[in-house]
Amino acid sequence: MRLLICLTIALSITPSAFAQSCPDTAALEPARAVVRDLQRITTPNGIQEHYATPIGGLRQWLTIRGDDRANPVLLFVHGGPASPSTPSMWQFQRPLEEYFTVVDWDQRGAGKTYAEAPPEQVAPTLTIERYVDDAIEVAEHLRAHLGQRKVILMAHSWGTIVAMQAAMKRPDLFHAYVGIGQIINQVENEKISFDYGLAQAKAHGNSKAVAELEAIAPYPGNTPITRERIITARTWPQYYGGLTAYRDDSKYFFGAAKLSPEYSDADRCNIDKGSVLSLGPLLPQMLKVDFNPITRFPIPVVMFMGRHDYTTPSAPTDRWLKNVRAPFKQGVWFEHSAHMMPWEEPGKTLMTLVQVVRPLALDASPR
Repeated sequence: MRLLICLTIALSITPSAFAQSCPDTAALEPARAVVRDLQRITTPNGIQEHYATPIGGLRQWLTIRGDDRANPVLLFVHGGPASPSTPSMWQFQRPLEEYFTVVDWDQRGAGKTYAEAPPEQVAPTLTIERYVDDAIEVAEHLRAHLGQRKVILMAHSWGTIVAMQAAMKRPDLFHAYVGIGQIINQVENEKISFDYGLAQAKAHGNSKAVAELEAIAPYPGNTPITRERIITARTWPQYYGGLTAYRDDSKYFFGAAKLSPEYSDADRCNIDKGSVLSLGPLLPQMLKVDFNPITRFPIPVVMFMGRHDYTTPSAPTDRWLKNVRAPFKQGVWFEHSAHMMPWEEPGKTLMTLVQVVRPLALDASPR
C-alpha cells in the first residue's frame, strides 16, 4: 500500500507489518526495463539525474528530468506525509518534461531519503517548520545546480502546507506557486469530507457505512481527532470517489512503485515505513493549519481544484483564492478529478501548466 494524504492507510499500518522481509519483485524487472527505456532522456540538451544531496543536515534524494535544461524548473513537493512522487512519476510526468525541468524530491523520512538516517535521528526533526526550510534549501540548491534565477513551486496535498509557507517565507526564490489538492484549513476539510461520506452512504443505502460514521458524529466536533476516528472518517468519502473520481479504490497509484525503475525493493518498503514514522508527529501539526487569515500572497498563485475532491475538499480553496490579493491568481477546476488530478487528468494538467504557469516563468519582468 502507498500513502497519499490517504491518512486511513498510514494510520492502519503498524510496526509489526515490517517484521517480515520486503517482498521480492524481481519478476517485475522486465516490465520495469520497459518503463526505464521509455523514460530515458535522449535529447541533446536534456537532463536526467538521480542523486542525494545534503539538505537540512540530512542527505535527501532528488530526481531531475527534462528535455531541455533551458526550460523553467518545476519543483514538485509531494503529498503524504511521506508519499513521494518519484515512484509514480512514470505514470504522468513524461510529457511535462518537454516543457519543464521537473524535480521530484523525496522529503525527509520519505521514500529513498528514509534510508539516509536512522529513524530515531529523523523523528525529532519532523516539524512543518523544518520541512519548509528544507523546501527553501532545495530551491536554493536547484538555482545553483541548474543555473536558473528562480523555480516554479508546485505542491500536492500535504505538500501544499509546506510549499505555501516556503513561498511566503522566500518569495524571491519562486516564479509562481501551483497548489494541487490545496489544504487551507485541515479541520474544515475533515468536516466537509465526513459530511460527504455520510450523505453518500445514506444515498446508497449503505447501512454499515452510515452506522460507522454516525458512531463518531459530530465529526470532528469538539472531540479529539484520534487514530480510530480519522480512519472511519476517511474510509467512506474515499470509497465514494473522494480520492479518485468515479472509483472506490486507487490501485493504479498505490501499486505504481512496483514498476518504478528508480526504486529498489527496500525503497518500496521504506515508503510505508516513512508513513508510520512521519504521521504521528505531523498529524497534530497539520490539524492546526489555517491559511484563511492569509489575504495577500507575494507571488503568482494557480490552484488546481478537483470537482470531486473530498480528501482535501476544493470549496475552501476556491473561497480563499477569491479573497486573496496576489500579483496573479487563477483557479482551474478539474471536472473529472477528485484528489489525484495529475493522474486523473494528465492532459489538462499538462495544458494548464504550459498555457498558464509556464508564461509566468518566461516573463522577464521582476516578481
